[in-house]
Amino acid sequence: DFTAVTDHSEFMAEMRMCNTEGLPGYWHPVCITHRVFPQFTFATLAAYGLQGKNRWGFCGDDGEVCFAQAADTWRDIQRAAEDAYDRSGDCSFTSFAAYEWTGTVGSGQNLHHNVVFKNHQVPDRALSWIESTSQVTLWDYLDKECLEDKPGCDAVVIPHNSNLSGGLMFETARLSTAQVPAEPVTAEEATRRARWNTLFEVMQHKGSSECDNRLPTWSEDEYCDFEKLEYDSFGGKNTGTPGGIDAKWLTLLVDDEDLPQTKRPDASNFLRYALKKGLQQQAELGVNSFKYGLISATDTHIAAPGLAMEKNHPGHGGAGMGSRDELPKGLPDELEYGPGGLAVLYAEENTRDSLFAAMQRREAYATSGTRPVLRFFGGWDYAKDTCAASDMVARGYAGGVPMGGDLPAPSTADAKPHFIVSAMADNGTAAYPGNPLQRIQLIKGWYEGGELHEQVMDVAGGDNDASVDINTCATSGAGHAQLCTVWQDNDFNPQAQAFYYTRVLENPSCRWSQQICVNAGVRCDDPATITEGMENCCSEGHQKVIQERAWSSPIWFTPAS
Repeated sequence: DFTAVTDHSEFMAEMRMCNTEGLPGYWHPVCITHRVFPQFTFATLAAYGLQGKNRWGFCGDDGEVCFAQAADTWRDIQRAAEDAYDRSGDCSFTSFAAYEWTGTVGSGQNLHHNVVFKNHQVPDRALSWIESTSQVTLWDYLDKECLEDKPGCDAVVIPHNSNLSGGLMFETARLSTAQVPAEPVTAEEATRRARWNTLFEVMQHKGSSECDNRLPTWSEDEYCDFEKLEYDSFGGKNTGTPGGIDAKWLTLLVDDEDLPQTKRPDASNFLRYALKKGLQQQAELGVNSFKYGLISATDTHIAAPGLAMEKNHPGHGGAGMGSRDELPKGLPDELEYGPGGLAVLYAEENTRDSLFAAMQRREAYATSGTRPVLRFFGGWDYAKDTCAASDMVARGYAGGVPMGGDLPAPSTADAKPHFIVSAMADNGTAAYPGNPLQRIQLIKGWYEGGELHEQVMDVAGGDNDASVDINTCATSGAGHAQLCTVWQDNDFNPQAQAFYYTRVLENPSCRWSQQICVNAGVRCDDPATITEGMENCCSEGHQKVIQERAWSSPIWFTPAS
């Protein structure tokens, strides 16, 4: 229904120049290397530019040649977005002008953000990390070159792949090196972050960023094991982790002893850490800079937005395997990566104005690639039989707030919040059938007595006999076409900051990689069936089963001052 192409602003010029004969730099050694040996592009352009914040000589003494070429590419992106946008009464497709600001600090810690503009009124340039010192530079640019200089211009800035941020995504926005500044976050900084970061990317093809049950914080949440990576930054991957890539190219730029050490992500890489930290900020600073609406994305690098099904996954490229003329033999991507997810917005119509308004008010939810329909409302007096009402959604809006909203003050001192939680299974199609729902969970976080807490509860559905045959990928067992409940928080403390969000889980099914292995006839107990490129089907780390899901945006409660 809608999409945005978020190309890296840092290399809009270099890619144009290196791939267009006749432009300056086309015959530069770096451009020749890119065209002939694209596997070295990460070192010659990305590492040199993102980590070293440098540009190659063909950009001119002050970068003026590359700035001019980047402006042409940015105009091309705007034209493409305008050409694709359906302005007719059908409202069949909406395209946004956008780009990715590729903040990178230290040894590859990811601070990338996707910048999505409201309409055709956009700045004359797409600011890059190379010309930035921190996220504050990005906000200053949007304040000046969007809001001030271009009437009608506005944007949302979406944190991207926090699971690869090395624990830095939710630190101060003044961060420009691997060393976190000693100064604490101020109310002014938190307010500015909250203004621009209304959405958060909880999943994409390079993993999920909700939580991680390999960590003590979430060890009891079995569903925090979903689509996890073995490293906490791009730099960690490049040192040769399981499923990673060889780092020999990196020694061209740095000494071996300077290579980053591979380590798993810690809690500070994940959404729930940020949501709880935001509650503490609210109590201490009077503002919550991590009040995020949730979305997912594909982050596809093969021009296939929305292609998020496990079945027939072609691989998305990017940090995984790439191909120019044909897919490689065997599995089309590294095992650790997946098809990614989808963003869902509740809007009056499929137009830029309506969709953008939904992004700003956070009325959004994320899926892991399937299409369940999720509703989440919070109020103080929803009737227990609301789920059975034909006007349930209307009652949800009339009696409270939708996902992404803030609960109003309670009407009485002993009032308890009520939540309507509803999900309908993805019906699918004949070629891509849907899967029944297993359960809905509600995740609550709160800040009380100077301590942060969280709780995960099943509120609808639950354990069942659903299973999947990994040798055929056939599914079986009970499930639900729809789940709905009105849940009341009997442990509610009106003096405590709190958030609530829902997680909808489908019955288990075969992951994309196992579907390809099954279709290829691979049987791990018969070496003769393991053909070229299929060796990873039988690797120890191969996760063969997936439990697709959706996450609602939270609903928050803030006590009166």
